Amino acid sequence: MIFKRVGDHRPYPPHGLSASGWSALPPRQIRLDHLVTTKDTLQLAALLDEDSTFFGDLFAHVVEWRGEFYLEDGLHRALRAALQQRHVLHARVHRLEEDG
Repeated sequence: MIFKRVGDHRPYPPHGLSASGWSALPPRQIRLDHLVTTKDTLQLAALLDEDSTFFGDLFAHVVEWRGEFYLEDGLHRALRAALQQRHVLHARVHRLEEDG
């Protein structure tokens, strides 16, 4: 299995993080098998495009909430990593506290 779980929604409360907020977070490596997806479909063109930066960031966006890591943006990057037999993904991780 590539991911810990495949989901189809964001179970965490809105975090309100803007694009500039995401870009302020340093990227780090996270294992693919620790991720829970928030989408169960992707655009095939985004997966196959060599130069894709989909939404303008080179790194996936992950929300850490209640001990889980949710892949909010970057499903195409995660799948590309898996197809290249890599077990980790470089992502920006935002830790969301219980109170939002």
